[in-house]
Amino acid sequence: MKLGTRIFIAYLLIFIICFSYPMSRILKDLRTRYVEGIEDSLVDQANILAAIVSVEMEKKQFNPEKFYKAFDHLHSQPLSAKIYDLLKTDVDARVYITDRSGKIVFDSEDRKNVGEDYSEWRDVRLTLQGEYGARSTRKDPEDSTSSILYVAAPILVKGKTVGVLTVAKPTTAVNIFFESARPRILKIGIVSIVMAIFLSLLVSTWIARQIKLLTDYANNVREGKRVTLPKLGRSELGEMGMAFEKMRETLEGKKYIEQYVQTLTHEIKSPVSAIRGAAELMDEGMPPERRAQFLTNIRTEANRIQDIVDRMLELSELESTRTLQKIKTISFNTLIRTVLESKEPMLSQKKLSVKVQVGDGIDVQGDPFLLHQAIANLIQNAIDFSPVQGQITLTAQVSEGMLTFTVDDQGPGIPDYGKEKVFDKFFSLPRPTTGKKSTGLGLNLVKEVVVLHQGEIRLDNLPERGLRATLRLAV
Repeated sequence: MKLGTRIFIAYLLIFIICFSYPMSRILKDLRTRYVEGIEDSLVDQANILAAIVSVEMEKKQFNPEKFYKAFDHLHSQPLSAKIYDLLKTDVDARVYITDRSGKIVFDSEDRKNVGEDYSEWRDVRLTLQGEYGARSTRKDPEDSTSSILYVAAPILVKGKTVGVLTVAKPTTAVNIFFESARPRILKIGIVSIVMAIFLSLLVSTWIARQIKLLTDYANNVREGKRVTLPKLGRSELGEMGMAFEKMRETLEGKKYIEQYVQTLTHEIKSPVSAIRGAAELMDEGMPPERRAQFLTNIRTEANRIQDIVDRMLELSELESTRTLQKIKTISFNTLIRTVLESKEPMLSQKKLSVKVQVGDGIDVQGDPFLLHQAIANLIQNAIDFSPVQGQITLTAQVSEGMLTFTVDDQGPGIPDYGKEKVFDKFFSLPRPTTGKKSTGLGLNLVKEVVVLHQGEIRLDNLPERGLRATLRLAV
């Protein structure tokens, strides 16, 4: 299972666990909170009515008939009150009054209850004992929604409890309010869960993408590709990426030094041996002509060593570059003309003709110096392998946003054994006219320049005779 999927599932489980308990708890406690709100208002009502009755009893003017008439009048009046989703059309509150022994002296619900003993009911019993009296009784024992809430208040005359007044109210409205609020709470909860899942999916995808970028970077480095560290931000993944980059630089640096020491030692061994042999022979007596010949050999081999060192320095700087630093718009026609001007003495020496088929108005984006070096090496390669009085053909054309530049010569081409090695460091083929080899670093430099410009370079033998170098760059 992929890491992104695991993170998403972990987020999902966390949200389910964290949301399910609060949601169930809220729904469970919601009815209780509604009942508590009703009980609070019943406490006020009971105490207000008990105070009114207390005043009348103290004046000995209490008459239950007045209360019956008041309730009869109340129930006869039309009522229409829209309370959110509840349409209230009648008063469902009940009031009953007991004396100090707990017997009913007034009951708004039914006159027949007068004389009944309610002294054992919790609301009456606790109130007569000077405590807060309240109870909840189901009208239907099997129906939890049929509860009726009773709240009592003492009737006091000269500081003594002479009776109890109880206000009762069914929880029907509570049930309606609860059933109305429940879908809304569930809807909010579901929307919150969906949003949480969506956000967790985004987060897990983002984390997985960052890790994928880091993995691709590591794989590209392993394959030897020239890549830059992806942007991973300042998180722990970013720190991990920086650690990978430093590790890569350290490992590549060690490998680079080992490889270059080996190759440089191998390449310099031959000219150093030639110089040493010539120097030893010059210690012996020899004619001036032979001495001049050996001095010339020493200078030639010393220049060869200097050329190798200079090219190695150029390559080491180029290989350590990850991205182009100086990108400019370059006229390709002007670039070709400048390179040919620098090669004019060598072209004249071998009496080579150059056919240029490069139109005006072709521009490329890149580093002017590096592109000059790359094209100069390709043209120099063509000069070295062309026969005397041969022809070099340069063509350039643009198609689908890419510039294709070719350099054709009439040389011997590349033998089969060298096709896979032409871009390797220090691999060089003998020149047809002199039999000597170059440093073997020119084409490797061309390849490095092309890679930096995200282009392509290819060498192919022509059907009859000669070699074609094809360079492709974005315009």
